[in-house]
Amino acid sequence: MSFWYNVDTGQVESDDNRSRGEQVLGPYATEAEARAALETAHKKTEQWDAEDRAWRDGAGARDEDELDD
Repeated sequence: MSFWYNVDTGQVESDDNRSRGEQVLGPYATEAEARAALETAHKKTEQWDAEDRAWRDGAGARDEDELDD
């Protein structure tokens, strides 16, 4: 069974009572993982933003400059 986090209600839902549509995040293997969905998404977004900044400020930016030559 999978678990889902409903961003509208703040409730964890299972496959049996899952809401349809864009308001659910998942699937997650456990209720605890689903309950932590917003925190997990926030951490992943911060990580991806940091990787994007590093790419722009590092090798990626140099590669783009080389293409302009």
